[in-house]
Amino acid sequence: MPTPPYRMWDVVERASTGPFCEQEEFLKKIFVPKLREVVRKYDIKYDPKFPIPNDDSLVDGVWEAAVELFRDVGIYNQDTHRRVIFSDKEIQEALSSTIGEYNVGIGKDSRILQHREVEDRTLPFVIFSPDIIFDEGDFLMACIAYLKEPLLDGFCAPILEESMGMRIQSGTPVELAGSLEHAMSLREAARLVGKPGVFLVAVGTSQSAASQIAASDPEWGVRTTDSRLVGSITEFMTNNSMMNKAIHYQQYGCYAGNLTGALYGGYAGGAEGTAVLEAAYHLNGLMVHQSQYQMNFPYHLKYFSNTTRELLWVVSVYSQAVARHTRLVNVSNGFANAGPGTEMLFFEAAAHSVASTVSGANLWEVAPARNKNKNRATPLEARLAAEVGHAVARSGMTREEANEVVNKLLGKYEDKIADAPLGKEFRECYNVRKATPTADYIALYGDAKEEIAKIGIDFLY
Repeated sequence: MPTPPYRMWDVVERASTGPFCEQEEFLKKIFVPKLREVVRKYDIKYDPKFPIPNDDSLVDGVWEAAVELFRDVGIYNQDTHRRVIFSDKEIQEALSSTIGEYNVGIGKDSRILQHREVEDRTLPFVIFSPDIIFDEGDFLMACIAYLKEPLLDGFCAPILEESMGMRIQSGTPVELAGSLEHAMSLREAARLVGKPGVFLVAVGTSQSAASQIAASDPEWGVRTTDSRLVGSITEFMTNNSMMNKAIHYQQYGCYAGNLTGALYGGYAGGAEGTAVLEAAYHLNGLMVHQSQYQMNFPYHLKYFSNTTRELLWVVSVYSQAVARHTRLVNVSNGFANAGPGTEMLFFEAAAHSVASTVSGANLWEVAPARNKNKNRATPLEARLAAEVGHAVARSGMTREEANEVVNKLLGKYEDKIADAPLGKEFRECYNVRKATPTADYIALYGDAKEEIAKIGIDFLY
């Protein structure tokens, strides 16, 4: 069976010849009304008592709404002011043509990145990622610290904001330098820890298509066994730069991930619309951005996180919808409120991991401190999320059991979300020269793990 790309050049042509409209008209007169219509039509309702719902009719309605939304609205190209539209037949053709399983990485470091089902006992593929900016001087050792983790299946490095002593700006020579520095340092770190063939997702430092293309090099940069990301623009939009990246990734031969974050409290509205939209983004990834997997981070407009009760429901519902109705590969990215060095961060990471794993997603963990505070991320919160995900899958946890666990976890941090502690920076939690956590941080991690075990997580060790 073939894999994406799906009729790549037909899609490119539609991006220039599809129905014309201005962006404001698209959002306010086409996208928003249709999203509200399908939420009502399929009677999609959020119940705060069930952050992990066990209602297949609800989940099926979310998927049907997502398909109708994508079919009738299409994806808007900001540069051409055209909508890229597909028929029901084309959507089904693309869905039926995806294999749902990819062998990524090289040699002894290779892994299987695959579709998972609801309540699947297959271990989730875990991509460790801080999803945050790091100082240039700490970048290499931070990468080494993450890559040393035994449960890591893939790695997406921190982001650089400076290179060669200059601030990186998109489309400038400094961005090009930073992207190459990022790619080369990442490869060096992988070799130093004895994982030269590990699956790498790069280059987060690069925003422009030109600098992404420049980092494609099997000798020192991004290889065909690695992955790249192409972002969807909030909401339901793309542009020529994004499509340039998507086409380059397929022509170069690497794996592509579609990066999307439906915004709770924005055009999507509440939890119901956000869940439908995040499910629909999987079709955008498959058919417009030509991606082999979907990286999802729906997030809260106020808190910039997805570990609130509403967002955990969104994560669970869209993941179940995709798992039940497709063979697409779903990777769920955790965004926490608290920063490193806090017990709250571990509880948030655990809650996101439970919600994602039991609902059929793989894991991308974890962005602390609302994903916007420099140097505030460590491998330990990702380790905890990975251990929780493995425990959930190994034990065969059901959605009912997961709902009970997540409600208890929420009870430990839900009232602190608005004033979540910022925590500490990487250097305060780790011995940077050795890339190892401090004794105090290991102790805090151990205490949090014990508390999580008492709640109902059967850790292997």
